Amino acid sequence: MGGQACVLYGAAEFSRNLDLVLPCDPENLARLAAALQALGARTIAVPPFDRQWLDQGLAIHIRCDDPQALNRRIDVMSRLRPPLDFEGLWRRHTSLALGAEQLELQSLPDLVLAKKTQRDKDWPMLSRLVAANYLRHREEPTPERVAFWLRELRDPALLIEAAAAHPQQTAQLRGERPLLTLAEGANVAELVPALAAEESAERTRDREYWLPLRKKLEQLRQAARKGSSD
Repeated sequence: MGGQACVLYGAAEFSRNLDLVLPCDPENLARLAAALQALGARTIAVPPFDRQWLDQGLAIHIRCDDPQALNRRIDVMSRLRPPLDFEGLWRRHTSLALGAEQLELQSLPDLVLAKKTQRDKDWPMLSRLVAANYLRHREEPTPERVAFWLRELRDPALLIEAAAAHPQQTAQLRGERPLLTLAEGANVAELVPALAAEESAERTRDREYWLPLRKKLEQLRQAARKGSSD
């Protein structure tokens, strides 16, 4: 997931980090701990490596000291902002052969949902991910692809084009994404601010989700500072 997945889906993003989401059971965490030990990895911030924090939706931040992966950062999570959860992510995931290795990637629709954050850098990447998929496959549409494009395209010209090419599915999805009515009418003057308002609402939802988790992180930081000063 994250930046490395963006690269593999063709929307280039330079990232030295590796983001992982995994099931938070004791056996799997033991395998992860063994792999991290082999990398000479250590946690670099709160929270510490402990299942309780993963269960609460926090990320464990790790840095590698092995010479072959020196200073590489790994961020591990078990829960993402709803409606994403590991079981659903795994059901929809994509397998990609890369040389002799097989990588298990977050599906493109799920990656796009995960990029709907309050961070400025995520929205251009989200737009590029969907646009790249549309431009690559618009001559070979499937119902699943068309639904994905109509739900997620953020480029006004491409959204208008997709709506014109697939009027029946556009009509079916109007209730889910009301601004499709503007795309159907090629109303660029109103579509652009409607897309901006849609983005703003998603940023607000992300802030509201992370607010209690950020408070928990601050409590952990204060406890760590207090412990180091005692």
